Amino acid sequence: MFAPHTDYQSLYDGFRWALPSRFNMGVAVSDAWAKEAPKRVCLEHFDPGRPPRQMDYAGFSQKSSALAKALKARGVVPGDRVAILLPQGFETAITHAAVYKLGAIALPLALLFGAEAMAFRLKDAEARVVVTDLFGLSRLQEIRSGLSTLDLVLVACEGAAPDGTIAFAALTQDDQGFVPLDTGPDDPALMIYTSGTTGPPKGALHGHRVLLGHLPGFAFHHAPLPQPDDKLWTPADWAWAGGLLNALMPSLLFGIPVVSSPAQKFDPHMAFRILAEMKVRNAFIPPTALRLMRAVEDPRKLYAFDLRTVSSAGESLGRDTYEHASAALGVPVAEFYGQTECNMVLSSSAHHGVLKAGSMGKAVPGHRVAIIDGQGRPLPQGSPGQVAVAQPDPVMFLGYWRNDAATTAKFIGDYMTTGDEGVMDEEGYVTFFGRDDDVITSSGYRIGPTEIEDCLSGHPAVALVAVVGKPDPLRTEIVKAFIVLKQGAQPSERLKTELATWVKTRLSMHEYPREIAFVDSLPLTTSGKVIRRALRAQS
Repeated sequence: MFAPHTDYQSLYDGFRWALPSRFNMGVAVSDAWAKEAPKRVCLEHFDPGRPPRQMDYAGFSQKSSALAKALKARGVVPGDRVAILLPQGFETAITHAAVYKLGAIALPLALLFGAEAMAFRLKDAEARVVVTDLFGLSRLQEIRSGLSTLDLVLVACEGAAPDGTIAFAALTQDDQGFVPLDTGPDDPALMIYTSGTTGPPKGALHGHRVLLGHLPGFAFHHAPLPQPDDKLWTPADWAWAGGLLNALMPSLLFGIPVVSSPAQKFDPHMAFRILAEMKVRNAFIPPTALRLMRAVEDPRKLYAFDLRTVSSAGESLGRDTYEHASAALGVPVAEFYGQTECNMVLSSSAHHGVLKAGSMGKAVPGHRVAIIDGQGRPLPQGSPGQVAVAQPDPVMFLGYWRNDAATTAKFIGDYMTTGDEGVMDEEGYVTFFGRDDDVITSSGYRIGPTEIEDCLSGHPAVALVAVVGKPDPLRTEIVKAFIVLKQGAQPSERLKTELATWVKTRLSMHEYPREIAFVDSLPLTTSGKVIRRALRAQS
């Protein structure tokens, strides 16, 4: 995509978008490759107890077209919402491609959602179809009576489908083809609900162009792309924008095989096993997973993996995690940044010399990112403010589902706001400071929680950490840290003092946690982000 440029500035200055007048994501990731290289492997599945399975583009194209045809025959029309309640696997990719070919709107949902969260999204979206597995069906049955618009449930299972549902496999056998809807890049295709760290979730509606908008960022941090032996895996749920748009969809478009793995609680040893046994060359590993992988000492002595590129996003990576993960994995971790509404707009790239520990990188070619004040005015370099993205932008959402007021509030002048505070240095690197509502005001200082979290993560007893502001009558707020200890470490008052001193001597006297709580786990969204509002409620 970027040949022959390797210099970042030349690449950025010379980049121009050339969006086609007609574009369909489902066709682009399946049918186009099926015509060019039908036997090329596009999907592989890792199962710890069985040999890996593979699917080529010919099979992917045929099955997704068959499913699109079957859904159309059952009354699903363009614009209908089709919920995809599945783990990583062939059925998930097939369903996404089928929904896009049909012109319907894919609604990815995480199996980890509780009944209330799932019901809210299905009701708000007025989903007509749910594609799920037996586990997802058991969760769906709890709320199905309240879903007035739901009239079709497909179940991926072995054998006959349960009563009231249709077997997924039965609708993917037709090999007579399907004529996809002739969609434009702005036609609705995908709706992903925001994780809801600061309020009720909103459906971010994207057009087919969202995939095209992701390509420069994906090619930037996995550069040079593609290579003959590239193969990508992510532990991120494909129901999340990170797993779907940072990994699965762009890989399929570039012809890079994608490895799927069973849904489970993240196991660092299993992660290294997947990297080694599946011969993964490219990985997208969110920061929380990278921190958990620190539990495996000297992983390259235990597992024969050989990575070419690793990227990370979802929350701030931090200098300590960046340095440890890069050394453990054998390649620099390329941090990037975006939101469900406008993803992958900042990125690092080892190939292009854009790497700085603790930074989210620079603006990806094709995207204009600025730090702005409350009136939407760009601030000078070195001044903290809100990270914002200039419109128009192909990766930017069409708007919030049936919520014009929230859509309007997302923009100030020419910019889409993010609610994230950051600072851009003189070289163009952007460093994350914190969410607007996460920044701690203590004794007149504005303190970003991520720097303290990164510092504490470097302590040998700390596995995971989250920092919030606790109301205080004297200082307005004090810094409070919630810490999950590594196996073998014991909570104590002495350790609390040691951790506070650790921050005092490495950061500053005003940033150390005045309160520390040892906890068994942290509240996380399905994308691995800490839900700080839940921790603030406990403070």
